[in-house]
Amino acid sequence: MTRFDVLVVGGAGVDTLVRVDELTLPAGDSVEVPPIRDYVAHTGNGVALGLHTLGVRTTFLDYVGDDEQGRLIRDRYHAAGLDFTGLPAPAGTPRSVNLVDRKGRRFSFYDGRHPADLRMPADVAEPLVRDVRHVHLTRADHVRDLFPVARAAGRTVSTDLHTWDGEHPSAADYAYGSDLVFLSGELIHGREAEVTARIIDRGRARVVVVMDGARGCHVRLRGDDAPRHYPATPPSRPVVDSNGVGDAFVSAFLTAWLRDEPLAEAVFAGLVSGAFACGAHGTHEELIDAPGLAREKRLAATAVAGDPQ
Repeated sequence: MTRFDVLVVGGAGVDTLVRVDELTLPAGDSVEVPPIRDYVAHTGNGVALGLHTLGVRTTFLDYVGDDEQGRLIRDRYHAAGLDFTGLPAPAGTPRSVNLVDRKGRRFSFYDGRHPADLRMPADVAEPLVRDVRHVHLTRADHVRDLFPVARAAGRTVSTDLHTWDGEHPSAADYAYGSDLVFLSGELIHGREAEVTARIIDRGRARVVVVMDGARGCHVRLRGDDAPRHYPATPPSRPVVDSNGVGDAFVSAFLTAWLRDEPLAEAVFAGLVSGAFACGAHGTHEELIDAPGLAREKRLAATAVAGDPQ
C-alpha cells in the first residue's frame, strides 16, 4: 500500500494581488487601490492544498527559494500539515502579479524565473512516485522529464494545460503523455471537439476536461464521438475573485475520480468547487473541505431544481 494517494510536482509560488476597477489602465500615471497582498499560490500549490483539504493523502514536490516568499510557502504547508519536499530554487521563488477587477476577473503577470535548463532530478522524484497512486504534473519545463518516471512505476498521470491553444508544441509532452488532461477553454472556444479529439488520438488520455468558466465545462472520454457539455453550477455567494478556480475544479474532480465515483459526480464536484472558489478573496485562501463540498453540492442541486428551500 502506498503512503500517499497523489504526488503533485511543480507549481509553487506567490501571487501579489492588486484590486482594480477594470482590467485597463486609467488615465495618468498612478491610481489608489485597496491594500496589496501576497498569497501562497500558483497551480501546483492550489491542487496540492485542495486535495489535502478534501482528505486526499497528498505530497508535493517543487523548487522554492531561500527567500521571504519561500518561507511564506513553507510556513503555509507546515500549518496545513501538507507533506512537502522543497528543493532550493537557484533564482528564487516564482512570483506573479495578478490584477483583479470588481467582477472578479483577473489578469496575471507571471515572472517564470526558473532557469531554462532547470529540471526535477529523477533520483529525487522516483522514490516519491513509487509511494503514491497517482501523479499530477504541473505544466512547467522543469517537470516535463518525469513522464517516463511515472510510466515506469505504473502510475496514472494528470496535468492542467491552462490556456493552451490546442496547437503550440510547448504543451505536447503534457497533452499527449497524461491519462487525465485538464485545460482552459479560453483559447479554444468553438474548437472543443477538435482539440479534445487531438489530445485523445495522439496521446494516452482517458478523459479530457475543458474548463470554461461561467459556461461550465466540456468533457470527452476516450471512445466518445464528441465532448459532452456540462453547464456551470450557480455559485452560492457573490463572485469576488477568479484566482484559483481551475485548481479548485481539478482538485475536487481528482478526489472523486480517485475514489472511483461516476464521471458525472466528478464533474459536478469540480464545478461546485470552482464556483465556491469564486466567492473568496485571494488565490487559495479559502479551500473547500469534504463537508463543505457536500453542503455546496446540495445547495447547487437545489438551485438547479428550482426549489427555494
